Amino acid sequence: MIASEVILKVENLSKQYRLGEVGTGTLSHDLNRWWHRVRGLPDPYLKVGEANDRSAKGNSAYVWALKDINFEVQRGEVVGIIGKNGAGKSTLLKILSKVTAPTAGTVKYTGRIASLLEVGTGFHPELTGRENIFLNGAILGMTKKEIASKLNDIISFSGCERYIDTPVKRYSSGMTVRLAFAVAAFLEPDILIVDEVLAVGDAEFQKKALGKMQDISRGEGRTVLFVSHNLTAVQTLCSRSFLLKNGELIYSGATADVISKYLSADAEQLGSINLQDRLASLNDETVSINQILVQVSEQGNLAFDTIEQVEILFDVTVKQACSGLRIGFDLLEEKSATVLFRGFHDDDATELSYFPEGNYRFSARIPEKLLAPGAYKIQPAIGIHNNRWVLHDADVAIPIEIININGLNRAYADTRPGSIMPRLLWNSIRSNFNS
Repeated sequence: MIASEVILKVENLSKQYRLGEVGTGTLSHDLNRWWHRVRGLPDPYLKVGEANDRSAKGNSAYVWALKDINFEVQRGEVVGIIGKNGAGKSTLLKILSKVTAPTAGTVKYTGRIASLLEVGTGFHPELTGRENIFLNGAILGMTKKEIASKLNDIISFSGCERYIDTPVKRYSSGMTVRLAFAVAAFLEPDILIVDEVLAVGDAEFQKKALGKMQDISRGEGRTVLFVSHNLTAVQTLCSRSFLLKNGELIYSGATADVISKYLSADAEQLGSINLQDRLASLNDETVSINQILVQVSEQGNLAFDTIEQVEILFDVTVKQACSGLRIGFDLLEEKSATVLFRGFHDDDATELSYFPEGNYRFSARIPEKLLAPGAYKIQPAIGIHNNRWVLHDADVAIPIEIININGLNRAYADTRPGSIMPRLLWNSIRSNFNS
């Protein structure tokens, strides 16, 4: 039995797949499984299989999408689940939502579960938006009267009122997600499961959806499982998180610690990003680019607190003395819009623009308390003689993450739009407006 404060308990949960096949793949395997089952023996193919590392070639046709997952979730918690693509996040949510069955292990929960795993989950394309609301409510075990009492709130939140009596197959993906989330959130499930699907919506809807999930957990005491690659959203919303890697739960704890662990996993590689392979083809007779890197943060990764500086280093060899050497970088936000461009030549005296032969290291620092939390890319740019660019390539970009680790100004920084939040010189003067 599950203790009253524990709403979800997962024990030794595993999921195995056979690559390239539907089901077990061969009649001989099916017969072998049946023969073991009638004799009371375990599935023989559970003894084989490899970790689900999508980037490496394996020797087995069987992989473990999930392997021995164990955790508990308390009522009213908002739990984040993070990890790289292929880590097993969506497989876990599908098992919790009963979309697919586990190979081994158990899932115990109390109450109703509503899930939003992909665009159009649980919707019938031939039915109208209104009809799908009642259909989803019935699936969750609600009466028609209960659904009707929530109908206006669902329609209003979704912003799809004009199309509510139109078949869902004519909705855009964004409209479908809006309505699906509104249904899942307002029909009062005890556990709400949300996958990365919210990224399909626009910025206004994402903000509304995150606010609603906060209301669900804090105001209504319901539980939310939230999967996202937007680490800022995870940190804002979730008090506790799980980190999955190759189908295994490798770390759980406070969200800030889990995010730091996730970003530190490749800290040694990320801390000294060597772009030599890509830079080699960009060198010319005047200048060669040896290395471009971003110094790691105090946490040993490329996730920086809002109160930390971000330092970019350029290691360059001038093979022929030249004038007009230009060193700089673009700072791009997650959608590749340019936030700023700054260069060495923009800030220094003109007499420093002549460089004799030799090795040079240039460095620049993005000040603390300038960037708002979010994902960014640093795209270096190196040019000669004003118009000839040696390096200004979208493929050569270093990803960084700005996180409000210490929770400073959380109510402001994580809910307002914009990429920068510089310190401004404010002044206040008390005035007598009646004089």
